[in-house]
Amino acid sequence: MATFVLVPGFWLGGWAWRDVADHLIDARHRVYPVTLTGLGDRVHLATPDTDLDTHIADVVNVLKYENLTDVILAGHSYAGNVIVGVADRIPERIKRLVYVDTFPLADGVAQAEFNSPEGREEQRNIVDTHGDGWRLPMPSWEDLDQGNDIVGLGDSERTRMRERAVDQPYGTVTQPLKLTNPARESIPKTVICCSMTEAESREMLTSNPQLFGPDADCGVDFVELPTGHWPMFSRPADLANLLGRQM
Repeated sequence: MATFVLVPGFWLGGWAWRDVADHLIDARHRVYPVTLTGLGDRVHLATPDTDLDTHIADVVNVLKYENLTDVILAGHSYAGNVIVGVADRIPERIKRLVYVDTFPLADGVAQAEFNSPEGREEQRNIVDTHGDGWRLPMPSWEDLDQGNDIVGLGDSERTRMRERAVDQPYGTVTQPLKLTNPARESIPKTVICCSMTEAESREMLTSNPQLFGPDADCGVDFVELPTGHWPMFSRPADLANLLGRQM
């Protein structure tokens, strides 16, 4: 039996992991899907001050108050930054970090910097125009249909996501990641490649040292789960099976 803490990415809450969690529980694991501040059922707590540090603290507190150790900490998409921040704060509680179709950014880099300058300007305009200056709405399916991102999402999955998605507090996008504890580097790491192959993922890491740091692919285990960017909806049983192998 293992202990899993599952952290969702942009616009989603802990509800997004329900199908994955059910499979893990059936396999007799302990599972804690996290809803970050301002998202999901905690949407009423969103403020302009909600930022990346807030979300890191959310997960740190789950581990502390549930007294969890030997945790397999999985983060999807944006939450790759959250889980590496958690590992920086409390590495002694974490057995393995699992990045679900994502990679952690380097110290001092903000999620917004993953976009081009033009993309950042467009995103900022959307926040100002449609998010009261501090919320980032979930884009249309047409805008999200980049490469393989929405592969595997049928009508029911899209409806569920759209009905429950909420605006992302924009401070989580613009606040740079702050890492100070080298002990996190010794934690084993797995990248589950979904919308890209392993080769494409390695190329992404090695060709962007300004985002991910030098030697970002060293010491990382890569596994492939071919689907779109949201495998918790498109292939939940297979994702749970891969997570279960990370013990």
